[in-house]
Amino acid sequence: MRMKQLYPCLLAFFLFLAGCAGQKDDQTTKERSSSDKLQVGLVFDVGGRGDKSFNDSAYNGLEMAKKKHGVTFLYVEPQGEGADREAALRQMASDPDTGLIIGVGLLFSDDITRIAAEFPDKKFACIDYISKPGAVIPANLQGVVFEEKKGSYLVGALAALVSKTKTVGFIGGMESSVIKKFETGFIKGVHAVDPRIKVISGYIGMTGSAFANPSKGKELALGQFARGADIIYEAAGASGLGVIEAARETKKLVICTDRDQEPDAPGFVLSSMIKAVDRAVLKTVEGVLDGSFKGGTVAVYGLTDRYTDYVYNDKNSALIGQEKYDKVEAFRNKIVGGEIVVDENDTAQ
Repeated sequence: MRMKQLYPCLLAFFLFLAGCAGQKDDQTTKERSSSDKLQVGLVFDVGGRGDKSFNDSAYNGLEMAKKKHGVTFLYVEPQGEGADREAALRQMASDPDTGLIIGVGLLFSDDITRIAAEFPDKKFACIDYISKPGAVIPANLQGVVFEEKKGSYLVGALAALVSKTKTVGFIGGMESSVIKKFETGFIKGVHAVDPRIKVISGYIGMTGSAFANPSKGKELALGQFARGADIIYEAAGASGLGVIEAARETKKLVICTDRDQEPDAPGFVLSSMIKAVDRAVLKTVEGVLDGSFKGGTVAVYGLTDRYTDYVYNDKNSALIGQEKYDKVEAFRNKIVGGEIVVDENDTAQ
């Protein structure tokens, strides 16, 4: 099916809603199928489609829902640092045909909470939702979170087992509570194997644009490699593409996030700490379809069902080996069984 291109302005869509039926919708890209029983609207995080990570995984979830259940969907690309996310969410909510609106990323938390309260007849979901202590989540909004700290613990243990220089690195995108969990979990996993291993940490920035700056990601990675790191764990969205490029240039290793990114640099991606955003999006859509959608709550997708996990397959098994894999799996089983407690609310200081 042919895609319509997104124009950078929201105005065209509002004119469409005002009565320009039959004209092309120039703001959003719309995927249609033969069934109109549910239309889903999705607003991407900074970096948009093509990040080969978080956003692409969310899009794949919509494709899965379309193929499996015949739903239709629309999506909006962010502009710049994503300052238009509130207007984009409101645009989706104002469409009478859209029943579920999804915001992709922690930066949507405040806006989607407010807009969900304004549109009680629509259902909303937010990936990596941050709920404020004591705040009430609207009854039509479901937060979606992952056990990224636990997953990061596992790849931290893996990095420690594989590292030859006994120095590893971490590069985060936007310095925030969610990305701090990646860092903290990684450090705890590294030191669970060997507390003497040095961990070098760095962040690309303090705003949403930090997730869309591959050149800065590469710069930080080259600096960490020069300081002795032979493995870097990146949690930086599209900026992580720069970290991958630095690993390829220096012939060092990178651990990626959200999706298996080994195809982007075969032989240089040790593993990926995956968050099954695609499966979570599909399950959220299915919740709306079958009536099990639970608004006013935060759904946790964790290690138990491998919604949060790490990649070990034939492509990277040569870098890891069976013995090291078995050791990481032992850590995983202890976390799932409660023998090792990784506090999801604890963040790096």
